[in-house]
Amino acid sequence: QVQLVESGGGLVQAGGSLRLSCAASGRSFSSATMGWFRQAPGKEREFVAAHRWNRGIVYRANYADSVKGRFNIYRDNAKNTVALHMTSLKPEDSAVYYCAADLGNSADYYSTDVYDYWGQGTQVTVSS
Repeated sequence: QVQLVESGGGLVQAGGSLRLSCAASGRSFSSATMGWFRQAPGKEREFVAAHRWNRGIVYRANYADSVKGRFNIYRDNAKNTVALHMTSLKPEDSAVYYCAADLGNSADYYSTDVYDYWGQGTQVTVSS
């Protein structure tokens, strides 16, 4: 059974940092696109970052404009994990953060529609 389990969420003050982790089990995701999305109350789930297996050669990271320069996504294939290091956090970053896996490495990595597996989410709250 394939599972993605997020951890690391919590309450942090504005300007602070958090590191989210997503542990995958049931299969290897070393050649899949791993993404992070977030959903705030009353809003649609939105793209945050993706770590893509680009043309079978190298990994490539992509970020939403709102987090570029503040967030960093990286993976550890030996541990089958992907992490999201978040710095300079703002109150508007508050949301439930979800990890997802796209086995097909779609070019539409920013769309929730292309992801095959999702975690249950972890809450991040940034106080002002």
